[in-house]
Amino acid sequence: MKTKLIGLALATAVLTSGCATILTEDTYKMNVTTSNGQQTTVAVDGQNQTVPGVVTVTKENKNKVLVAQDANCSNVALNKEVEGAFFVNLLSGGVFGSSTDYGTEKMWRYQESVTVPCK
Repeated sequence: MKTKLIGLALATAVLTSGCATILTEDTYKMNVTTSNGQQTTVAVDGQNQTVPGVVTVTKENKNKVLVAQDANCSNVALNKEVEGAFFVNLLSGGVFGSSTDYGTEKMWRYQESVTVPCK
């Protein structure tokens, strides 16, 4: 009986490990607007994207910058935050799950929305 419980506990730990890795995407989508309501282009992760709109950012263990392509607009800092699913995994999956989330960098996200300051 004791062996079955240990086996069940190990199976549960393996199946629930990497919660953010399993439940979230490699990218994060954020709403980006401009302060003047005008359309402009920003670059992040080496790709140009048009805003206002939804901007896709690759999840990484680093802060990023939305680089404004228009001289009348300013760059915006994107600060990494810990994905909520990581904390669930930390409690349920322990070291195995949390280290998986950290290793895949899926434990990170960025602001839900930002505004690009434009003149």
